[in-house]
Amino acid sequence: MRFLFKPVLLSCVLLSPGVSYADDAPQNTPVTLTLLSSSGVMGAVQAIAPEYEKTTGVKLAVKAAPPRGPSPQAIPNRLDRNEQADVVLTVGVVLDKLIAQGQVDKSTRVDLGKSFIAMAVLEGAVKPDIGSMKAFRQTLISADSVAYSGSSGGAYLSHWLFPHMALDQNFKLKSKAVPDEPVGNVVARGEAQLGVQQLSELISIPGIDIVGLIPDKAQQMILYSGGVLKNSSHPAEAMALLDYMESDKGREALEQSGLKPIH
Repeated sequence: MRFLFKPVLLSCVLLSPGVSYADDAPQNTPVTLTLLSSSGVMGAVQAIAPEYEKTTGVKLAVKAAPPRGPSPQAIPNRLDRNEQADVVLTVGVVLDKLIAQGQVDKSTRVDLGKSFIAMAVLEGAVKPDIGSMKAFRQTLISADSVAYSGSSGGAYLSHWLFPHMALDQNFKLKSKAVPDEPVGNVVARGEAQLGVQQLSELISIPGIDIVGLIPDKAQQMILYSGGVLKNSSHPAEAMALLDYMESDKGREALEQSGLKPIH
């Protein structure tokens, strides 16, 4: 009987002490934080994102999320359908409600900036006088058209401020709430002569000029705050982001976005 033997080649790799073979090991996937951000603080988040991602290696996935309302994108509606997220940046009273409901960790809550109401006109247009309540009222009455936010901030204007200013029926006919986009976009397209909205929501819109803040007696301050969701996959990184937003660089971004930082 004849046996055939096939040669087998054995390859041996000798591992020497002190030699790293990290290139052969699986690489760690960069952390991505999902942020649910209301429009009033969106500009600040977008401003810090490039440098923050570069210096920390943490990616920021920012989702536009109204603080409340029927929109599927609204923060409460996103959370009700168990949408995964790490950080909520929104109106302070809305954040407090999320904390009370057990969705946001109370110990992570930080107040970021105050937002005030401003007026805008088409870029290059004459800026009207709003330096006093009398001048502000006359500007509204004389305008061809006025747009304001259809959000909770706009409800203050339409349900409280404008009625208390005793504006006539003609004003009601020529003013309109804008529900699904920034008021500045409507002004930039020439569809409204005046736009009234929070400064932090107007300031980044191209094609408009900011007239200024409306008078103090007409103002309503909105506080924007942030917190870490209890179901966050990356709570430590999420808290580090909020700490950064409270730092000097974060406060600078908040201020440039039209908010008054909380010191």
